[in-house]
Amino acid sequence: MHSVTPRQPKRWYSEPWVWLMIALPMTAVIGGMITIYLAVTTSDGLVVDDYYQRGKAINLDLARDDAAARHGLKASLVLAQGNIARLQLSAIDGTWPNSIRLSLLHPTRAGHDQIVRLQHDGAGHYHADINALGSGHWYVQLEADDWRLSGTLQVPQTTPLIFAPVN
Repeated sequence: MHSVTPRQPKRWYSEPWVWLMIALPMTAVIGGMITIYLAVTTSDGLVVDDYYQRGKAINLDLARDDAAARHGLKASLVLAQGNIARLQLSAIDGTWPNSIRLSLLHPTRAGHDQIVRLQHDGAGHYHADINALGSGHWYVQLEADDWRLSGTLQVPQTTPLIFAPVN
């Protein structure tokens, strides 16, 4: 007769099902740690601290858009060699400010925003040096005295950005 020797049970760490049962909750823990790390180390620059003050500022911005329409302003912006902004401004009355504030605003990363002064070269031509912009969409504002023109820019730029007053 044959004698049957009892099988030795496998150790727990030799069983694949044990590792599968450990791996599933472990991935959730690791994912949670990564989420906490990202929440603590990154900034979201999209939150406005004072909503009431921002709401009042929107009304002023709308009045500035109306003033641009009254002046009959039109503008064309070109980014030459990636770091020189050239602007051609036309107005009904033919008078131009000495400088214009150019704001290049990234839609999601406030740290990449640039605000520069365009200097008047004569006859409605302006220029300024800027830092090279990353590719993608940018919001652009031109402001002087009582008026404002706004638009969106796609970088790299293939055609001039044309500004016209919002009606």
